[in-house]
Amino acid sequence: MVPKLDDIIGISVYSTKTNGIGGKIRVDKEEFFVSEILHEKTLGNISKSGNYAVFKLRKSGIDTNHVLSEVFKRYGLRLKALGLKDANATTEQFVCDMNVSRHHENISTNRYTLERIGFVQKPLTKKDMIGNHFKIRIQNADFSKISEFDQYNKILNFFGYQRFGSKRAVSHLIGKAILQRNFEYAVEILLSSTSEYDLAENNAIRNMLKDKSKYSKTFNDVPPQMDIERIVLKEMIERDNALNALRAIPISLRRFFVEAYQSFIFNRTISMAYEMGEDLFEPHVSDVCYDRNGNLGIYQNDPEQKLAVPFVGYSYSKKNRFEYEISKILEAENITPKDFFIKEMQEVSGEGGFRHAVMLCKEFSADQPYVSFTLSRGSYATILLRELMKPSDPLVAGF
Repeated sequence: MVPKLDDIIGISVYSTKTNGIGGKIRVDKEEFFVSEILHEKTLGNISKSGNYAVFKLRKSGIDTNHVLSEVFKRYGLRLKALGLKDANATTEQFVCDMNVSRHHENISTNRYTLERIGFVQKPLTKKDMIGNHFKIRIQNADFSKISEFDQYNKILNFFGYQRFGSKRAVSHLIGKAILQRNFEYAVEILLSSTSEYDLAENNAIRNMLKDKSKYSKTFNDVPPQMDIERIVLKEMIERDNALNALRAIPISLRRFFVEAYQSFIFNRTISMAYEMGEDLFEPHVSDVCYDRNGNLGIYQNDPEQKLAVPFVGYSYSKKNRFEYEISKILEAENITPKDFFIKEMQEVSGEGGFRHAVMLCKEFSADQPYVSFTLSRGSYATILLRELMKPSDPLVAGF
């Protein structure tokens, strides 16, 4: 039996058999440390001269999107991140200036610093980042059980809680409403959906926002940290047009909503496949796989190839061994692949693709009360910790 929150985000199984060590993470942000790892070739291409500046971003208590938005507003510096890091951690990552400029030096605030480390000829992309290294403190855990945990290469590559909003796991629901062209419902969820894990004062505001007639009256009560809600609310008060209100949200976040729903389908797919006895740890004939360099291709009996599972979008093809599970899920969700092309908001359409079925974990070690490990790009430390700790309530445990 998995926790309620797991089921909400599409996870219905554990893929490891060990007993959980329990405990709690993120008691302090400095106890959850993440650092990005770039390809050696990419690091070698960063030099003292070039067209685009590269910065190392160190932050704590603020997510990547909010840092980039603030930097643009305050300094006019348009930066692109290779990966998103949430607020509840201390993180180091690489960001690249998207304009040819050499005017900006280092930036330092109480929540983040930007250190210019050099220049590149072409802007960095996600492919330049190979993974993340984690060092995480687990408080009040039974470390005597950790020796039993030797299955860190047998963990299904689920999308983690933060992909869906964690304390208020509604990002995928907003995405689904957008795909169904129910823009009014998307706005309703964003503004007024409450959560038992959210602050009481936030839930009180959201309950008031269930009544559209109270939008104007409630606007000034919406706290600054609900910045997206304030953007949408302002548009709804001024124009009462849900589609326009959604389009006022930064494009990266609008895409994130659709991607969150794609992530939900992926979680449900590998959960269902695992429950039905599919072998997700070894590729089979005709499977799509990743090779050692991250390139996709058909299985060639190469032991270094790793199984890839469809990430459903408008380009989805049924020619794969997960067609049964995916078709059942889409039918239950009343969604079709073509729905992922959104004519009314084409810029957030989701083409789809593939994702590793199993997490690629290296250098796992435990030195009480810390664990450390390296994951490939796109995998979630919280999913590995979920299998290690097996918390009865993930959010109470700090997830």
